[in-house]
Amino acid sequence: MNRKMKKYLFYLLWLVAGCTSDYQIETEQKQVKLTPIQDDVCPDINCFNNKMISKGVATQSQLEYFFNRVNYKDSIIRVMNKPGTSNPWYIFKKNNVSSITIRQGINFYNKNKLVINTVSKKTGVPPEYILAILGMETRYGMMMGHENVADSLYTLAFYYPRRARLFQKELEEFFLMSQEANRDPFTYKGSFAGAMGYPQFMPSSYRKWAVSYSGNDFPDIWHKEEDAIASIGNYLQQHGWQRGEGVYYPVSLNINPQLQTIITEETSLKYSVGDLKSKGVNFFNKLPDNLKVVLFKLETSPGSDSYFVGLNNFYTIWKYNNSHLYVMAIEQIAQGIRKGIY
Repeated sequence: MNRKMKKYLFYLLWLVAGCTSDYQIETEQKQVKLTPIQDDVCPDINCFNNKMISKGVATQSQLEYFFNRVNYKDSIIRVMNKPGTSNPWYIFKKNNVSSITIRQGINFYNKNKLVINTVSKKTGVPPEYILAILGMETRYGMMMGHENVADSLYTLAFYYPRRARLFQKELEEFFLMSQEANRDPFTYKGSFAGAMGYPQFMPSSYRKWAVSYSGNDFPDIWHKEEDAIASIGNYLQQHGWQRGEGVYYPVSLNINPQLQTIITEETSLKYSVGDLKSKGVNFFNKLPDNLKVVLFKLETSPGSDSYFVGLNNFYTIWKYNNSHLYVMAIEQIAQGIRKGIY
């Protein structure tokens, strides 16, 4: 049976589930009690189903079809419960910024030069940043994940109370995404957390920012490199990428309680260059006093911190992955790729 026929049969089952009521949901076996952490978090599957039906997200039969087939994955919970580690920049850089990733990025560019340049011209995002994100996220499509996305989202939505609100919302988005694409929900593959395709978009990100390069189809970020490229460019553009602007600059300062508070605050473009100058930050680069920036520090060698300000484009990349280390790695990879493609 060819791939198109399999996809059609999967969709036919999903469509039939939306029109009939033959399935009986087995909530007694699937249900797990959660402690609601927000008013809009459902403590059980019945609550979630009622919410989806009342919002018009899915029919009773579609929900029965889904919950009678979906599987709990204890391996996902074990991964999520592993103690987190936060490496300093000098270790993170060693582990994530490699000549191999840069070389693969250059090769990927040469293979997709026309598409990447077209997307770059349209969005204002330089090719090297699109490539760097592809490299960091999935090594240019080589590590997209093999988990069943339905199982991942179900497991995290109902068996991981700390993030129940997030994953119940993503499961809702996943239902909508599957219906909009006329695709059976059990045909999607991704990471253990439900991130999908070359760019590792969650369902909500897919629905908001994934685009088809040709403009004729639903975005296929799993198999079409051009759609993945276009989607990353669109994401960065829609999150405020400034054409021709840098990402970060080094600064110097004598740390004091006021500056330490600013550094440890939630990442945002809250302070201007002028604000930071008045608090003792020295700038090596000439920047407008009214320019909003992010002040942050990195441990660049054991016991030694360096200080930087991130510009708007720094903040834009940070929205893709909320980590200063991630943004700096993207910048380092991008600069390495840039040297090989221009």
